[in-house]
Amino acid sequence: MANNSIKVRATASVANVSCGFDCIGYAISDPADVLTIETQEKTGVEIAISGPKSDSIPTKAEYNTAGKAILSMLNSIEGNHGFKVRIEKGIPPGSGLGSSAASAVAALVGVNELLGKPLKQDELLVHGMAGEAVASGGFHADNIAPALFGGIILIRSYEPLDILHLPVPNNLFSTAVLPDFTVNTREARSILPKHVPLKTAIAQAGNLAGFTLALHNGDFDLLGRSMVDHLAEPHRAKLIPGYDHVRQSAIDTGAIGCGISGSGPSVFALSDSLEKAEKIGLAMVNAFKNSGLTSQSYCSPIHTQPPEIVD
Repeated sequence: MANNSIKVRATASVANVSCGFDCIGYAISDPADVLTIETQEKTGVEIAISGPKSDSIPTKAEYNTAGKAILSMLNSIEGNHGFKVRIEKGIPPGSGLGSSAASAVAALVGVNELLGKPLKQDELLVHGMAGEAVASGGFHADNIAPALFGGIILIRSYEPLDILHLPVPNNLFSTAVLPDFTVNTREARSILPKHVPLKTAIAQAGNLAGFTLALHNGDFDLLGRSMVDHLAEPHRAKLIPGYDHVRQSAIDTGAIGCGISGSGPSVFALSDSLEKAEKIGLAMVNAFKNSGLTSQSYCSPIHTQPPEIVD
């Protein structure tokens, strides 16, 4: 190990993207988590956390997404190493913007780098999912994969794991608006039905296929028609104050489509220019304000880069 310390920045992500429940996600440029990782003589993982709502995050490695991801990785390479991890949270927990995924991914990239890259980038994914499971209670990759690879990712299958990189049209922009409100991921999963009618499953499959083709063809009309959530949104919308009003404000301002980011409370929209993305953000912030919530808007192109080593 040449270096004994590294700093890694991993960005937020939007999961589900309306039509791709648990199987589609994309990365955005901001907000982000920054992790400083140092090697230490004694084995195990020590964690310290700062940033918004960080007091709600466990610091014991087994119960922390970054800590659990590192432990999973070290177990796979039979590594007898020790690390100190300082997490600066830029993405609040319970935001629906892949907070736990960003921490897990930054931790893995940093540790892998410090150990001389024993694992390839795509081999880190499963350890990120192990970390994510601590927060959500399930093995999901729709935030982990975009945070690790950047871009728009389709998880075609979980068993066996099959991750596909979808094309990112040049003029596709994201708006994500985070209200000052928390939705618990496990709670948001628990309200979903265990079974869906065949008609609903067919409609969702059609939308997912349309969404994928629309990205390949740069067809934003088809993209908008496909961004309908028949599975999660009908149940989760009621968890977010003023959701219908916020969504309508985005569509009225020219969004291609709009929906709940992950399990919420963040709401995302896609559009065809940065100027429009910013106007949509303003409209959504105002709509949240009408429901008594302050919120913050993040506008950017789809973030296509992997986590950044800051120094």
